[in-house]
This record gives sequence, structure tokens and C-alpha cells, in this order.
Amino acid sequence: MKRTGSFWRAVVCLVILGVPAKATAEIKAGFAERDISPQIGMEQPGGYHKSFHRSFHDPCKVRAVVFDDGHQQVALVGVDALVVPDQMVVRYRTAIQEKTGISGQSVLIAASHSHSSGPVGMVQPGEYDHASPLVQKLAYEQSSEANPEYVRQVENAITEAVEDAHKRRSPVFCGFGSGREDQVAFNRRFRMSSSAVTHTHPGQGSPDIAEVAGPTDPEVGVVGVWDQNDQLMGCVVNFACHATTSPGGISANYIYYLEQVIRGAMGEQAIVVFTAGASGDVTQVDNLSPHQQRRGEQSARFVGGRVGAETVKVLLSVERTDQATVASRVSQLDIARRKPRPERVHEALELWTNPPPKPDPTKMTFAKEILMLDAKLQREPTANVEVQAIQIGPAVFASSPAEYFCQFGLDIKAGSPFPLTFPVSLANGCVGYVPTEEALGPGGGGYETRLTSYSNLIPSAGRTIADTGIELTKQLTPDDLPVSAPHPPFQGDGWSYGNVPPELD
Repeated sequence: MKRTGSFWRAVVCLVILGVPAKATAEIKAGFAERDISPQIGMEQPGGYHKSFHRSFHDPCKVRAVVFDDGHQQVALVGVDALVVPDQMVVRYRTAIQEKTGISGQSVLIAASHSHSSGPVGMVQPGEYDHASPLVQKLAYEQSSEANPEYVRQVENAITEAVEDAHKRRSPVFCGFGSGREDQVAFNRRFRMSSSAVTHTHPGQGSPDIAEVAGPTDPEVGVVGVWDQNDQLMGCVVNFACHATTSPGGISANYIYYLEQVIRGAMGEQAIVVFTAGASGDVTQVDNLSPHQQRRGEQSARFVGGRVGAETVKVLLSVERTDQATVASRVSQLDIARRKPRPERVHEALELWTNPPPKPDPTKMTFAKEILMLDAKLQREPTANVEVQAIQIGPAVFASSPAEYFCQFGLDIKAGSPFPLTFPVSLANGCVGYVPTEEALGPGGGGYETRLTSYSNLIPSAGRTIADTGIELTKQLTPDDLPVSAPHPPFQGDGWSYGNVPPELD
């Protein structure tokens, strides 16, 4: 084959400049969003009983970004929702693949866990049709339940947002980094001086508190995307804190104020895809504070504003590149559920069959949950748990469907080979709280360890998920973090205005 002069000049340049001969991945990306605000009067999920929206504060959204390196495409979607139900996962992935060609294993859908969002959970329509009339009544009439019409609205919005983001792909510059916000999130579990049991939210100022029983993760993970005109198209933000600030009414929770701050600094066109970190035991409530807590609107502004401000600092600081590799890996785990003792099921049945004149609300609630779990185990003795890793250049998003304890997120970060690792909780399904083995062992306990229809995986589940997530990150090859060009060699005498002795006359 004839070699032209331009070919040999290119080879010489590669050798002289040290440029790798392999092809680099020019990155394209597109963002889109859709409104998924529920109607006033619909259920507000987040508890074990029915609650209904009475007012509107701000819109709930689906926000999506698609990355394309010319070889593979991945989609990251943030949903202002309590959870992403398992039943939705297959349906939206099938629709997305049909419309965009993006493989299902390359689509990550993450719930923000907003406790002020729409009715996508907890109980799914028809989930307990196999159970006894009593359990059906407890599930459908006494529990928080998804609204089928609203679930379809969310599914359609997810599909439309990803399809729109896919159509909007264009060459971009990406920046990757992280900041630190350590004033807004606190572990809510404590070891007590007079008890062998760990308590969740033992009460602000309690003199019985001995020490906090778990860590927090103050890292604010950021992937920023700019167009060819230096305008921020959008960003992905990862942070570990329950979305329980609830400013009042229908709301994206503190994510709304996070978005406001970023858009205020970087432009209204920026779309903010939020992913919740490992925050199963982390909230905005500081049980150790000697001061009154911020609540509602003030709390939402405080958390969202500070995390948003830290995001802006990162966006203003990162170096950018138009080259980035995208890739994905996924693993499906089958994990057993914990089973209540037969005598405990019998006690729960007796309590609901013959309730006392003045029943204890807490006992009644968790007796209901034991009966519902017993019915769930008849059909689902194990849970399908999807663990996923999505690479964007030097950053990797390692996801699970758990309300995952913070320690596991830190463990995944420590075990990952990527310079930036962002754990994502409540993604592609929901298996409830997944505590550490310590929390489920002697000296453990607390709200997150209660056995319910929502949270029930065996004690080793969290470690299995973390080990799988770490292994998936090791199957990927991280890009280097972008760095600025070196300064040219010093020439001349510097600034001539400044190289003089003091002039006193």
C-alpha cells in the first residue's frame, strides 16, 4: 500500500510528541428534563401510612443526560421520587432501547428519595393480590400505595427525557471533580450510655448519647458539561444526604434549591442531574447540636444552597476535556430476605385480628409490616439486586437499589481504581434499607434494622453489594483527570512595571 507524505509526517509527529497511537474518544452529550409533579390530593410517599399532598411548592422533575464516546452510549437519569420501583425498570429500559439504541445495562435511573414527591411507592398495585383479605386491607388501605396513573406518567417522562437527551447530543467539553460540604449532613444513629442497643434519632440533646454510630460522606461529586460556546449545558451532582427537608407541599426537596443555586451562577439553561449517595443512615438532622434545628423551607434552602454552592465552586475550578471514555458493567445478585419467626407472625396476626382498646401506634405499624412481609415471602423469598457501574472518563458511578449505609459508600470509594467514584443509592429498583452487619449484630439496632416489607435483606447483603460494585469498577479502565497545559518556559524579565526599587522622591 502506498504511503503518502502526510501519513509519514503524522507518524513522525506521534513519535516526537509522545501522543498515543490509539484512537481517543471524542465525547458528545445531551441533556433534557420533564415535569413529573403529582396532582394535589395524590398520596405523598415516605411513611408506613397514607398521607396526601395538600399544596404545591416546586416542580418534581426527571432530568437526563446521555454521553456518547463514538463507541458506546450511557444514560444517567435523576428522578425526583422516593424510589424507582422494580416493576418500572424493565419497562423503561425496553422503551429507551427501542427509541435510542442505548443498552439497558447502560441506563442508570436514580431516585433522589424526595419525601415530598409523587406516589410511585411504597406498595405497588396488585402486589398483595395473592395474600389474605386482612393483608390486602393492610397493604392497600393502611399503607402508602403507588398510583398507577402517576407511575405511567413517570415512566413516560423518563423515556421521553432520555430520548430527547439522545437527540440533543453534540460535541462537548467535560470537567470532573469534587468538593466538600460538611455542614449539612449528619449520621442519625448513636450508641447510648445506658443501652446495649443503637438508637436512631435518640433525641437532640439527650445526655444518654455516648457516640455517633456511623460516618458521613461530605464529598460533593460533580461532572460538568459545556457546549462549544463555553456555556454549561448541565451537570451531574452526587451527594449523600436523605431528601427529608420537605419545604412544604409537592417538592423536589432540597434538590430544588441545589438546582436554583447552580442555575443562578451558571445560567438557567443548565440541567442538574442529581444522584443520591450512600445515605441510608445520614440526614440533615444534627442530634448533637445545642441549637434549634432548621425545618421545612429553611432546612431545604440550607442543605440545597450549600451543596449547590459547593458544586458551583467545583464547576469553576475543573479542567475540561473533549475526550472521555464511556462504558458500563452490571451484575444481577439474588439475595435472600430475613424471615420473621413464626411466633412473631402469630403475635402480629393476633394484634390486628383483636386489637386492644387503645393500641400502640408503633406496635400496630410494625405488626402490619410483619404480616405484609410474611405474605411477600410466599412469592419472593429472595430479592433481585442490580449492581451497576457507569464510567464517564475518570469518574465512575457505582449504583445499587438500596437505601445504603454510608460506610458502604466509603468502602466502594476506597476499593475503586477510579480517581473519582460516586456511589449511587436507590437506582434501578428498591430493596429498602441495607445496614452494615455491625448494625444488625450485637450492639446494633435502630430504625433502619427493623424487619419490614420494605427492608428485609440478610445481614451480609450490604457487603456483597459493595464487593460486587468494587469488582465492576475494576473491570473498567479510568481515564486520567484532565490537567491544564504546562506554562511555557520562562522568557524575558517579567513585568517591567514591577521590577524597580521603591521610589521615595
